Amino acid sequence: MAVEAFAPAKVNLALHVVGQRKDGYHLLDSLVGFADLGDRITVVPARQTSLRVTGPEADDISTGPENMVLRAAVLAGAPPVAITLEKHLPVAAGIGGGSSDAAAVLRAVSVLTGRPAPDDLLSLGADVPVCLAARPARMRGVGDVLTPLPGLPALAAVLVNPRVAVPTSRVFRNLARHDNPPMPETIPDFANAAELADWLAAQRNDLQSTAIGLQPVIGEVLAEIDAVPKCLLARMSGSGATCFGLFRDGHAADLAAAMLRRARPDWWVQACRIS
Repeated sequence: MAVEAFAPAKVNLALHVVGQRKDGYHLLDSLVGFADLGDRITVVPARQTSLRVTGPEADDISTGPENMVLRAAVLAGAPPVAITLEKHLPVAAGIGGGSSDAAAVLRAVSVLTGRPAPDDLLSLGADVPVCLAARPARMRGVGDVLTPLPGLPALAAVLVNPRVAVPTSRVFRNLARHDNPPMPETIPDFANAAELADWLAAQRNDLQSTAIGLQPVIGEVLAEIDAVPKCLLARMSGSGATCFGLFRDGHAADLAAAMLRRARPDWWVQACRIS
């Protein structure tokens, strides 16, 4: 039996770095949404476990045991399986590609074996717990404290990556401050996407300025998105380099994506819906 699973792009709509533990791990307060675009995983019983990577973003992805997809299969106690990863999201892009792929494998193996996902998800990465749920959430702690936010309105958006990789560890290592204020304790109800975008504008991504210092092109991306007509908010996701723009509706987002592609054909640009 082949089991397929979708691995959506994770978007940090806000990301506050609020502390650092003695072991070096950073404490976060982040509002996370998931896009309707991403990678696809197929898991099939086989004589021995293997990984094959296809798709437009497959280049330079290792298929060795260090790959998070194979690590997730091992953690889940999967029987021998052949895994195909159809890669559509850029690598090291701040939209949780590897974590979402690992979470998709955990879901697929759970269907295949009838066993729940393992508890030790943080051993794979801080984003894996929220990616396993793949629903809007407030993510706190080191990624282990999740509060579902099912009432968030859907957002029309454009994701833009300038084709540069930004290692997360390097961004955190270069942070000037590790104890920024969190988001408000209570996240309000929003009547529509415009209200949510207005509220998000008062929040932050505390990694953004550091990432721009490491890769100045991120600043160019944000400026290009912000200059598009009807853009409600432009911000970097995660540790970068992918940035997002929020728009009032899907038509405006589609037009923005077309405009950005014409202006920068060397960038990865996708219109999407974040929910």
